[in-house]
Amino acid sequence: MSLNAELRSFYEARQQQIPAEVRAVMNRAGEELAVSGQAERALSVGAQAPRFALASATGHTVALDDLLADGPVVLTFYRGAWCPYCNIALRALQEHHADIVARGARLVAVSPQIPDESLSLSEKHSLAFDVLSDVGSDTAKQYGLAFDLPDDLAAVYDRLGFDLQRVNGGHPRTLPLPATYVIDRDGTIRWAFVSTDYTTRAEPADVLAALDALV
Repeated sequence: MSLNAELRSFYEARQQQIPAEVRAVMNRAGEELAVSGQAERALSVGAQAPRFALASATGHTVALDDLLADGPVVLTFYRGAWCPYCNIALRALQEHHADIVARGARLVAVSPQIPDESLSLSEKHSLAFDVLSDVGSDTAKQYGLAFDLPDDLAAVYDRLGFDLQRVNGGHPRTLPLPATYVIDRDGTIRWAFVSTDYTTRAEPADVLAALDALV
């Protein structure tokens, strides 16, 4: 089963568990984000990848320049450990991590969560790649991915107990669009997936194909 087939199956099953009024808020927010044009404004193929140096789940600093010194980089942005779609996507990337490494690339994941939350996520899913904390979403902003939740959706997330005020280090309203980039050693984005729909993600097979195309 492809990643997005798994995500769609999960979405359809989850819809039955969410109250209608909550689904309405989520759907309306999703539609507004889709027509906002933000996905089209985000960085894409041919752009230079903005440099960053972010704290990892284990407390050390990971810089894009250092990663690129060893080879291409697969950079994926996700919303947080509270998002089940993100967890499914990260597990899928973990399943293909050895294939990514075999192609000489490094995989890193970035979210607005504090390092403690990233560490819990890494341990729970046995992630072998770095999970970085972009508290305040400054890096996501440089890539054109950061957006603010509308009031009614933020209230829904509070109601669901996501506690973004705590897990995002005092920045509860700002999240990144789901995005994955393949960046070559020169720092140029060679492949990009950006979506306003948090229930869809980059297929690992497409990521691997993009890495193969760099050779």
